[in-house]
Parts: sequence; structure tokens; C-alpha cells
Amino acid sequence: MNHPLITRLITDFGWPKLTSMEEVAAFNEAPGVHVLFVPGDPARNLETPDVAVILPELQMAFQGQFDCAVVDEPIEYEVRESAGVLKTPSLIFYREGRLLGGIPKVRDWQEYVQRISQIIVEPIAAE
Repeated sequence: MNHPLITRLITDFGWPKLTSMEEVAAFNEAPGVHVLFVPGDPARNLETPDVAVILPELQMAFQGQFDCAVVDEPIEYEVRESAGVLKTPSLIFYREGRLLGGIPKVRDWQEYVQRISQIIVEPIAAE
């Protein structure tokens, strides 16, 4: 995950880098809506840097309605499997520990806005 645009999310924006499933759970269980950025291998996936640039812009466009974290490479597979969002790069949305949905691969701006608008208003299903 040594791509400067991914590193920038952690160093410049202060997003947490989640290195264990326990950290993922703690981040997702906090109040509010949370987005996990699962970058995949930026050397093999040319869309990863694009999403690393787009996600902070989306966060600003949605006026902070969600916070973001970067999933570290060793746990990416487990995070993707548990969410059912298998392709990378991906954005996986949670509210208070519950999966809301995911957006795999890079999308155009309007599709991101439309899908995120739908995802963040999803009610949490009762168990």
C-alpha cells in the first residue's frame, strides 16, 4: 500500500489505517456513518489512486456526513469477504457496526453521489 496518494489519506487527512479486524469493528461501531477504503494493490490496479483522490472530495461534498478509514493490505481480503464487496478499490459503508453497502471500482462523480446518497439514508435493519 505504498502509494503516495494512499499515504496522503493517512498523513494529511488523518484517516486511521485499520490493521486488524478488531480495529475495523471499533471504527465501524462508533456512532455515525463510516466508509472503509479498501485500496487493493495500487501497482496492479490503476483505479486505486483515482479513488484515493475522489474519496476526500466526496467526503467534502457530503459535508462530513461520513468519516473514512483506510484498510491495511493484510486484512483487505477478510474485510471484502465479510462485506461481500469483492473487487478493489472499494468503498464499504457502515453505520454503527451495520453494513449499509459498498461501491466497488472507480465510478463517475454523478454515480458516486447518487449511490452514496442512497446508501447513507438506508435504515438499519432490526436483527
